[in-house]
Amino acid sequence: MSYRRLAVALLCATACAHTYAAEPAAIPPAAKRVTILRDTWGIPHVYGKTDADAVFGLMYAQAEDDFKRVERNYINAMGRLAEVEGEGELYRDLRMKLFISPEQLKAEYRRSPAWLKQLMVAFADGLNYYLATHPTVKPALITHFEPWMALSFSEGSIGGDIETVDLKQLEALYRDGARLPLATPDQLALAAVHRPAEREPGGSNGFAIAPSLTRNGYPLLMINPHTSFYFRPEVQVSSEQGLNAYGAVTWGQFFVYQGFNDRLGWMHTSGGGDAIDEYLETVREQNGKFYYRYGQQWRALKPVDISVPYRTAQGMASKVVRVYYSHHGPIVRAVDGKWVAVRIMNQPRQALTQSYIRTKARNYREFYRAMELRSNSSNNTVYADVDGNIAYFHGNYIPRRDPRFDWKHPVDGSNPATEWHGLHKVGETIHLLNPRTGWIQNTNNWPYTAAGEASPKAADYPAYMSLQGENARGIHALRVMQGQRDVTMDSLIAAAYDSLLPAFEPLLPQLFAAYDALADDTPQKQALAGQIAALRGWNMRYALDSVPTSLAIFWAQDLSNRYAAAARAREMPLLDYMEKMLTPAQRLAALEQASAKLVADFGQWQTPWGEINRFQRLSDDLVQNFDDNQPSLPVPFASANWGSLAAYGMTSKSKTRRIYGERGNSFVAVVEFGPQIRARSVLAGGQSGDPASPHFNDQAGMYVRGEFKEIWLSRKDVEAHLERRYHPGE
Repeated sequence: MSYRRLAVALLCATACAHTYAAEPAAIPPAAKRVTILRDTWGIPHVYGKTDADAVFGLMYAQAEDDFKRVERNYINAMGRLAEVEGEGELYRDLRMKLFISPEQLKAEYRRSPAWLKQLMVAFADGLNYYLATHPTVKPALITHFEPWMALSFSEGSIGGDIETVDLKQLEALYRDGARLPLATPDQLALAAVHRPAEREPGGSNGFAIAPSLTRNGYPLLMINPHTSFYFRPEVQVSSEQGLNAYGAVTWGQFFVYQGFNDRLGWMHTSGGGDAIDEYLETVREQNGKFYYRYGQQWRALKPVDISVPYRTAQGMASKVVRVYYSHHGPIVRAVDGKWVAVRIMNQPRQALTQSYIRTKARNYREFYRAMELRSNSSNNTVYADVDGNIAYFHGNYIPRRDPRFDWKHPVDGSNPATEWHGLHKVGETIHLLNPRTGWIQNTNNWPYTAAGEASPKAADYPAYMSLQGENARGIHALRVMQGQRDVTMDSLIAAAYDSLLPAFEPLLPQLFAAYDALADDTPQKQALAGQIAALRGWNMRYALDSVPTSLAIFWAQDLSNRYAAAARAREMPLLDYMEKMLTPAQRLAALEQASAKLVADFGQWQTPWGEINRFQRLSDDLVQNFDDNQPSLPVPFASANWGSLAAYGMTSKSKTRRIYGERGNSFVAVVEFGPQIRARSVLAGGQSGDPASPHFNDQAGMYVRGEFKEIWLSRKDVEAHLERRYHPGE
């Protein structure tokens, strides 16, 4: 082959996504170099000669398991949901397009190093080859994937950061065209009254145990993300170039997000250091243009016309929205006579690089080097390795700011002192390595109890390093970690599923005091006598046969529904508000309402928790439609709101009597880092999104019981537990 032809071939290998649909008989070379072994749980173990081969196979396997979710993640990430769902999603798409665009991502792709381009090409090729070999699969929108698309969903957390922008307030500003006065009275009213409903908390739990506390003398890592169900499948991806990662991969991404390799493991929890800021911009209009004050200057706001296509009954339509940018970022809402710009991390190439290279790190030094890219904006990291190290990183992308300002709230954009001054180095952030207590925990709470008495001290850091407070799971985790000795995989699993609900410890005594203060002859005292007796005898632990669990949770949920808005208005955590601000009468009224709801829904308030709290997976719908008349399984663990470490909660508006989980424990794994890595895991439901697959619901029984399956890691073990062997396309 001539040098010129070789150069062209190499260029295409790193820059071209193939359209296999045009050549249905063509088998790409990568497909021949990739072997996929499906174990008896349907989990794909992907083996490739190169990393790019492995990525090709991984994407093909993901598409086999749930192409619908793979595609939907990219539809969302690129701001194209209204093209599928219609005009109701127009401002959701606009929100994404404020920060990302195909042109920007294509430019980032062109600037990427050759090795990263190869992976992005393989990403697109694997998905396109799946579509070419599965002509009956009809995409909702994306019929051909391009390599640059991988940068739109890089898990640097830009997507989650963008979602912090309030959609109703964004629409209020731009619906009829942004203008002065800054918003009409009805727009300001809409912005003021719209507050998100109190919802099931997201996030995760991570635990690391040092060798000094384990029975075998090997470190342990508990990986327990709390995500929406079926958000991440379980995979192993390996190559002859040193890739060998196992864990949870978000549908459509080509790297293991939470997991481990043959040397170390990593678990992400959300809620790290402050990575997002809002700036109050003082705006005036002059000659039809908008200007904002900065120091002694008036700078022109940058107008940008964004076209947002959307589906209608008659076909596609489009709305052009003129949006504005200050140098801080896009203007996203109006408040108190000012416009608000938001500034977030937006470096997808670095984020994708960091997400991938940490999966190949061989030791703590290499993992730390990956963290130095500082492109993970919302996550903390709990870490363990075969060398005996355990570590904790609180956040990763943390701008350096003037600590005199209150960064929890919008700051004055006209004051140059509110500018960011670069990023904190990892060594300047809140960080732990091998704490003397021998354990680390994080539950999306503050880091100041992460290692008990060996925890970081708040006084040593600026306030913006950690804006989260303690939470009920954090209190619970601290208890189960303190005093741990002789820890095994089984005992760590037991700790992660400990049944205590500590949120009720301060709340129930107040309820009892309110009840005891009632006169004996009052109707309320007589009506609630049975309920109070049941709650007094409760050990505050969930159980399937527990009536007090049902009563307590319905009572606390009624209080939450009534007073969440008031708690937000005071900027108080909901549990703090419920403990400190409610009157005795309010506590008793909520118990009456909870009792009435139980009677209305189940015939009596004496209903065991397992009759109410259920697991059900009926279809491959992206949003499940639950049915009380269809089979379901009882689930003992409860909402993270009440301190349940094993979290389980319903996020959509309930249309059923029973509670059906949609968020919480999803992929859960425990890993022992000995000479031979040992690991166990469980998935909500199963690996496949196809209701016809035996792996659609084959882990459901184990999931609700908190039982874990063995993870097969070596190729020999996978071969011994083999269901299917094939190359992509076969």
